[in-house]
Amino acid sequence: MGMEKIKAADGHELDCWVTPAVGDRKGGVVIIQEIFGVTDQLKGVSDMYAAEGYEVAIPALFDRQAPGTVVPFDDPIPGRDLMMSSNLEESVMDISAAVERLKQAGGKVGVIGFCWGGGLAIRAAQKLPVDAAVSFYGTRLAQYLDAPLKAPVLAHFGKSDDHTPAELVAQTVEALPEIEVHWYEAGHAFANDARPAYVAEAAGTAHARTKAFLAEHLA
Repeated sequence: MGMEKIKAADGHELDCWVTPAVGDRKGGVVIIQEIFGVTDQLKGVSDMYAAEGYEVAIPALFDRQAPGTVVPFDDPIPGRDLMMSSNLEESVMDISAAVERLKQAGGKVGVIGFCWGGGLAIRAAQKLPVDAAVSFYGTRLAQYLDAPLKAPVLAHFGKSDDHTPAELVAQTVEALPEIEVHWYEAGHAFANDARPAYVAEAAGTAHARTKAFLAEHLA
């Protein structure tokens, strides 16, 4: 495992953390970051899915603005500012580069996104040649209601998430009715085991559902 350089369609080069599959390779999974960058916590998530037999790639979406940036969990403002100043089409191009990196080895490719990346995972299911997408407490969902889904989407939300209220989730499901939604007794970032918001039971259930979903669609 380690950091590689990949190239987006417009020539931009970015870092991408790649974890090889454990055992027989079943396919690929792109993990899309929160507003904190390619963190050690996300690298741990990549290990979890690599253990399921997937080669995993985490593209560094902040590299266009601030290469190599990792934002501390207890100081989110710089990460929020980088997210707000990012360009959606460029972010999708960078995710696409990671998808293509995994497709080179053959097999199907899915995406899993968290927070900002959770919304981008839905966008990937609309715009990119992925075979499945999973959104953990996706944000900025109103941006992604303008195009149909081309791949199945599984979405996890906390009932007390103040970043993505239930009304916005309902609006999203109305626009994209194929999305499979699950609710948890938790708030935002409930699956991040490095943050106080972590809820072990909810995270365990969400990851179990995600593994089953990927096994169904990437087999």
